[in-house]
Amino acid sequence: MSEPVLSVENLKKSFGTTEVIRDVAFELRSSEILGLLGPNGAGKTTILHILMGLTTPSSGRVRIFGKDISDSRSRSLILGRMNFSSTYIALPFSLTAGEALMVFARLYKVSNPSEKVKKVSEQFGIEPLLKREIRALSSGQQTRLNLAKAFINDPEILLLDEPTSSLDPDVAEKTRDFIREMIKVRRLSIIYTSHNMSEMEKMTDRVIFLNEGRIIARGTVSEIVSQFKGRNLEDVFLKIARKETDEY
Repeated sequence: MSEPVLSVENLKKSFGTTEVIRDVAFELRSSEILGLLGPNGAGKTTILHILMGLTTPSSGRVRIFGKDISDSRSRSLILGRMNFSSTYIALPFSLTAGEALMVFARLYKVSNPSEKVKKVSEQFGIEPLLKREIRALSSGQQTRLNLAKAFINDPEILLLDEPTSSLDPDVAEKTRDFIREMIKVRRLSIIYTSHNMSEMEKMTDRVIFLNEGRIIARGTVSEIVSQFKGRNLEDVFLKIARKETDEY
């Protein structure tokens, strides 16, 4: 079994008197896709924000590439080897798609940024969009732009929040194929969130289910389906979201 590239220990987060993350612990291994699942409000986004250094946990520890994310001296080095994509985060509307990718290429200190922008644009089929302002792009086109941005620095860890939710079936399947290929070629490790349970069954090596800020279940898809006596992952999701289990 490969060594973890990311580990979370006894993670807690409260906003005021509301505890949104409760003693969460997990590991992400090299070349693995770890699914982070749960209903709205389960704590998935808060965890992703903590992993990106955007939110400070109330307690607990996050180590990425063997370094503590809370150490300001290490944080920039860690984040330089990571990237993130979310359907729900918009890039600056006043920039063109090409300008936005160039900004991120320079922020990540990519060598030969123009060539890299060209390459990721080809990979995600957005070359015709590079001169268009982001405000003029459809939601699906913006999703592809966000995914291209996520690969601009050849990350070793990628956090993908609903990466295919606004893509048509053809583009979504091509995106999943590209992600699988990157894992093989570059030993990419991914934390993947989605409400598409069929997609999670296809993409993930292991799954963590969250509800009300704590982990309800973890394991491979087949292990979790068996544990909850479900027909498939969607059936398990519904049982957990509706609290129709003994795991509470």
